[in-house]
Amino acid sequence: QGAVCGSLRVFRSPARHGYAVEGSPFIPTRLACAASQYYGIAGSGTLLILEETELGIALVKSCEWSDGLFDVAWSETNENVLAAGGGDGSLQLWDSSSNHSAPLRVAREHTQEVYSVHWSQTRGENLLVSGSWDQTAKVWDPTLSKSLTTLKGHEGVIYSTVWSPHIPGCFASASGDGTLRVWDIKSAACRLAIPAHKSEILSCDWCKYDEHMVVTGAVDCSVCVWDLRNPRQPVCQPLVGHSYAIRRVKFSPFSRTVLASCSYDFSVRFWDYSSSQPLLETVEHHSEFVCGVDFSLHTPNQDQLLVLWTETLEPCTHRRRSTGKYKGWFNLQYQKLTLWTLKQHSPGVS
Repeated sequence: QGAVCGSLRVFRSPARHGYAVEGSPFIPTRLACAASQYYGIAGSGTLLILEETELGIALVKSCEWSDGLFDVAWSETNENVLAAGGGDGSLQLWDSSSNHSAPLRVAREHTQEVYSVHWSQTRGENLLVSGSWDQTAKVWDPTLSKSLTTLKGHEGVIYSTVWSPHIPGCFASASGDGTLRVWDIKSAACRLAIPAHKSEILSCDWCKYDEHMVVTGAVDCSVCVWDLRNPRQPVCQPLVGHSYAIRRVKFSPFSRTVLASCSYDFSVRFWDYSSSQPLLETVEHHSEFVCGVDFSLHTPNQDQLLVLWTETLEPCTHRRRSTGKYKGWFNLQYQKLTLWTLKQHSPGVS
């Protein structure tokens, strides 16, 4: 159910808790959310396809699955196709334009929860990677008929898998074993293992402008940026400020050194790791765990959308001060989806 109350745009989805959100790479007003009943501990899952309209946030399609859904990724070649990872170890392919309620394809090779799924972003490559609590990562083509390769090496749960936007056949993974690993699918081998944190790493992301830079976020409440050419220490002091585990990190698609992090401390923070004062802004508008964040890829010089999730989905538009270095973001919290507009402005100008 969607509604507009002043600047607050509300979309209610009872009894669903959000785990991931991703904006469409094709349609500026569309996003997908992976959600679960009972915080993913039990019950079913729902894939929500949403559209921002002048009247509020509209539900385009709702896809039900028999187990919780923990991650979602849009295809980079087809504006209607998405992949989702399930608590039953399945990887599903969905068509947002179809009238059918069932997925296009389902793969069931993982033996535990699929906590991460990502679509490759390099030209000439159309592959997915999935990361699971069974400590493996698997690479797939869009048919999902059979995995192309299985990567083993982590000694803990895999929470995050992200393709390099620069290097074909290369992805990074973050694990509960405290390591960040870089994989080459041609040799089916781990090329680099970094003991990045002394606690579980829940998320990683690749810089869009520098093939050597990867960011990690962990249970130790810190964000670290790594230069893969010199992995002995982070490129700067760990970014600290969150008071609980960092659930997801994301590099800006518009700035080389700007990134966002969201946390179980109910907040989202923006950082510029190249600055002597790296914390750009803290957003504290939530009363529950913030689990997902994504930047909008569209109209970088205009106001953009920010999305956060709690127990009902309440997208709202809210103007905030910014440095002008980040343009907009999608963020997902347990229980509510909230859309913000971040207005770009010059420093010192409200």
